[in-house]
Amino acid sequence: MSRSPFLTGLGAWTLDLVRVGPAPHPRWPIATQAALAMALPVGLFTVVGQPLVGLQAAGGAFTALYLASATVRERAKALPLVGLLLLACAAAGTAAAADPTAVLLGLVAVTVVSSALAYAFALGPPGPVFFVLVYGMATTVTAAVDGARRVEPLAFLAAFAVGCLLAYAVAVAPLVVPGVRRRPARALRALLPGPRLSLDARLLLVRVVIVAVAGTVLSALWVDQERAYWTVCSGVAVIGLSAGRRTAMLRGSQRFVGTVVGAGLFALIALVSIPAPLLALVLAALQFLIELVVVRNYALALVFITPLVLLISTAAVPGADPGGLASERVVDTLLGAVLGMLTAFIHPRQDR
Repeated sequence: MSRSPFLTGLGAWTLDLVRVGPAPHPRWPIATQAALAMALPVGLFTVVGQPLVGLQAAGGAFTALYLASATVRERAKALPLVGLLLLACAAAGTAAAADPTAVLLGLVAVTVVSSALAYAFALGPPGPVFFVLVYGMATTVTAAVDGARRVEPLAFLAAFAVGCLLAYAVAVAPLVVPGVRRRPARALRALLPGPRLSLDARLLLVRVVIVAVAGTVLSALWVDQERAYWTVCSGVAVIGLSAGRRTAMLRGSQRFVGTVVGAGLFALIALVSIPAPLLALVLAALQFLIELVVVRNYALALVFITPLVLLISTAAVPGADPGGLASERVVDTLLGAVLGMLTAFIHPRQDR
């Protein structure tokens, strides 16, 4: 007796959800760098008695995630541009944070512009999602409460810049080895070719525009406009860098499942009062695991990405409710993932 198409499809989806594939290249070097880039700002600022500043600087660690397959000399050339773009997104967030309408308009603008740059210059994984995330974190951390900012914008940007610099230092540290310095390196133009938008890139950018506008509007009207950035982040992450319907459907479902499990993990971690020095190690461990598995199984990576971002968000903004934050992120992720999946119908039926 033959199985129904539904059961066959469900079985294939389940297999894709749990399958751990091979990595295209060894991941432990970039995972180690990412962990150090996350731990250093949190640990150093904690040592001098400013743990909250360390958590605000932790966002700069995302600089070290880009161009993972490039040589160290190549990364030394290109990562400053990544750090500057991340800092620009953070600055846009702090500038808009005092006005709710400006936050929403800025979210659409930052999402579209950063995605256009990422696609036009073939930046590669992890794509534009962290630029959107940094903007959203900046609006949250420096938001106005009762007429006063939670954190002074310039102080936040200074901390974030320190995080970017530390991440860059970690990424280029292997240059102290003479053999590493002697390896050939491509020119910056070859590393980031462009600006040019291929057909697939144009389709991806159209999908990003739809997710940015629809996610922002729907969040503002029916969810919570302060959380709109998470909805848009989820949609942009689902879109990713691959043009194809099946890829989008798989990434969307994996993102939701991974976020639900990750939110549960965060809720368990939040039950324990983690001392500031230990928090640096926890964040580093999560970042290491993320980079180790993200190319092997996207859902599994989300299990670690979700508590990482939520730990930074709740610790950097005292008074946040961990349980409420976890459940809100599940709702936001579902909305963003659905939007990202629906926009996949823009692509031709056959994946490229």
